[in-house]
Amino acid sequence: MADPFGFIKYDRQDNPYRPISERIKDFNEMEVNISEAERRKQAARCMNCGVPHCHHGIFYGGGRAVGGCPNDNLIPEWQDLVYRNEDKMAFDRLTLTNPLPDFTGLVCPAPCELSCNEALHGQGITIRNNEHFIIEQGFKFNWVKTQGTPFARNQYKVAVVGSGPAGLAAAWRLNQLGYQVTVFEKADRPGGLCMYGIPNMKLPKEIVARRVAVMQAVGIDFKVNTEVGVDISQDVLKRQFDRIVVCIGAGTPRDLVAEGRETEGVTFAVDFLTQTTKRVLKQGPKANDVLAGKSVLVLGGGDTGNDCVASAIRQGATKIKQLEITPEPPTKRPDGNPWPEYPATKRVGYGQEEAAELFSEPLTDYEKTVTAVHGQNGQLKSVTIQKVKNFKPIAGTEENLDVDLVLLAMGFTGPQKAIFEALGIEKVYDDYRTNDEQIYVAGDARRGPSLVIWAIREGRLAAQRVAQSLEKIEKRQTV
Repeated sequence: MADPFGFIKYDRQDNPYRPISERIKDFNEMEVNISEAERRKQAARCMNCGVPHCHHGIFYGGGRAVGGCPNDNLIPEWQDLVYRNEDKMAFDRLTLTNPLPDFTGLVCPAPCELSCNEALHGQGITIRNNEHFIIEQGFKFNWVKTQGTPFARNQYKVAVVGSGPAGLAAAWRLNQLGYQVTVFEKADRPGGLCMYGIPNMKLPKEIVARRVAVMQAVGIDFKVNTEVGVDISQDVLKRQFDRIVVCIGAGTPRDLVAEGRETEGVTFAVDFLTQTTKRVLKQGPKANDVLAGKSVLVLGGGDTGNDCVASAIRQGATKIKQLEITPEPPTKRPDGNPWPEYPATKRVGYGQEEAAELFSEPLTDYEKTVTAVHGQNGQLKSVTIQKVKNFKPIAGTEENLDVDLVLLAMGFTGPQKAIFEALGIEKVYDDYRTNDEQIYVAGDARRGPSLVIWAIREGRLAAQRVAQSLEKIEKRQTV
């Protein structure tokens, strides 16, 4: 490393958030970049540790949880290069494994940082912010477009179904390798989760649009408002394309099982966040009064629930309450959850911090859920809440809460079955293949709801698998 004692000489400095009183007035990006000089000092904090735990995923919890980077990003290498002012080389090393650091550099929870050796006695080194710096340099100097341009084209055509992070990663890699790629997206804009599932203040939509624009510039075609099985059939796809990569995500939200669920005003979080982003794209990022005078209840305490809280605040909600069905996490690592695993401790999200400053009442109640929804003339008026134990309601703990909007942010159960059925997908294997040799599946559609970096890894590796299968055909044809 250029400065093996950088972690001693320099204190950790993250990109700060704008003050709460300022940022809740709009949907603009919350983070503020520190200076380039300070950023290079942060890169210098990467230690010459010998056995870095940051850049290789340590899997636990049945293989579903990870400490460190699940994508095997070469973190110590590009940290050192940033410190040395070798930004082009840092860009090459970062994008060797992660083709979409413009997304992860803003929204990744960075398990790599908490698995850093320095995190044993400190906070770990700054990784996510440095990643963001590198990709911004890549766009500034046009390295992204140059890297995405293939050396030559071959005759094979590949369809990518879905334009979330897995679909974009697969399309980018396949195009680099010379394949003619068409991306099909059912929504009106490409980006999937990154366009409509993540709020603008976390991931500005011009960042997503910039990525799509550079993909189009290097030869990738996007077909929006096109749903497989509705607007285009399996037969047409299979006839027009040599391979199909399905990256539709795990878009089926977990529903609430409660009396009165069908009442108007009980809404899936993903639908609420989609409409919120569409309003921002149409009207601009200034905060609005869509929920002025309204009381909002969010079911679910994860990242999506946190995004709902923050979005409701920016739309003028007068009162917000959040229910989490699980017990309150501890403030310290529990037994059986040692470093370098990701700590199973309580986290306070940006939206929860905003609510704590704005409202006098505590935001989140743990081990509680809604067991009944009450309306008048079909419109939501109140809900019945009960305490739970092991996810089951406890009799005698009922209480009523007046509320105007209930947002269901309880996670996702898997991919949309209709598309799998339309494509005839019956089995999906570990190597991204399916029962149909023409069709592959990657991302959350294959492994279930997970991190953006997981989806990127899946898309990239599925692209490699597709390329290998087509190379075999080409070799047989030339023999």
